[in-house]
Amino acid sequence: MSITPIQHNFDSLKEERADLAAAFRWTARLNMHEGIANHFSLAVSDDGASFLLNPYGRHFSRMQASDLLLLDSNNPKDGERPNIDPTAWAIHGAIHRRHAHARCLLHVHSKYATVLSSLKDSTLPPIDQNTMRFFNRIAVDDGFDGMGLGDEAERLAGALGNHSTLVMGNHGVLFVAETVAQAFDNLYYFERAAETAITAYMTGKELRIASDEVAEKTARQWEDYSEFAERHFTALKDILDQEEPDFRN
Repeated sequence: MSITPIQHNFDSLKEERADLAAAFRWTARLNMHEGIANHFSLAVSDDGASFLLNPYGRHFSRMQASDLLLLDSNNPKDGERPNIDPTAWAIHGAIHRRHAHARCLLHVHSKYATVLSSLKDSTLPPIDQNTMRFFNRIAVDDGFDGMGLGDEAERLAGALGNHSTLVMGNHGVLFVAETVAQAFDNLYYFERAAETAITAYMTGKELRIASDEVAEKTARQWEDYSEFAERHFTALKDILDQEEPDFRN
């Protein structure tokens, strides 16, 4: 759907806003937020330039659909607004400008993903179904040079390439997808996979690493799992509708 400026109102983006607000609420429930840091965005125009972003200072656990700000990545003045985190504007703006496949972008400093990003080798060993889901499907940025402003943001956009997961060395992780449901599903399972890998490393024992053939087969089975992400996210929204219905406000 092509979104024109006159359509940029709450009602025209009601479902998009609700989905993104739900992702914030569940990320907080899973303790994968970091104070008032980290940011989620969703492109709402065909070219991806117009996107929704969380306002600076609003806690994930209190996010509502109407809180989300509509920005234009081609308009530098949007990045100067006092309710916009400059790192969010830089990173999300750069990625939305440069990558059409990055409709939804979720960036977190979740515990185990950040530990993984702190290792010299930030790849996931294929040792269970969740780690195999990301086999050969992760980009790793190893050029950390600060908190994501200016050239740092452009470099991250380049490092992402056509991948859907970027491990940001010394920083955290980000996910892009066509929908909020798919991006959140990737976030959830990546953190689970990273937890398994880090815990396995902590045992000090030899890992049971699957062959490349088995790991690739399993990754493709994940990709062919019909409507898995959508059903997962719908189930989470059903819980919120019962327990925290104000996320839709």
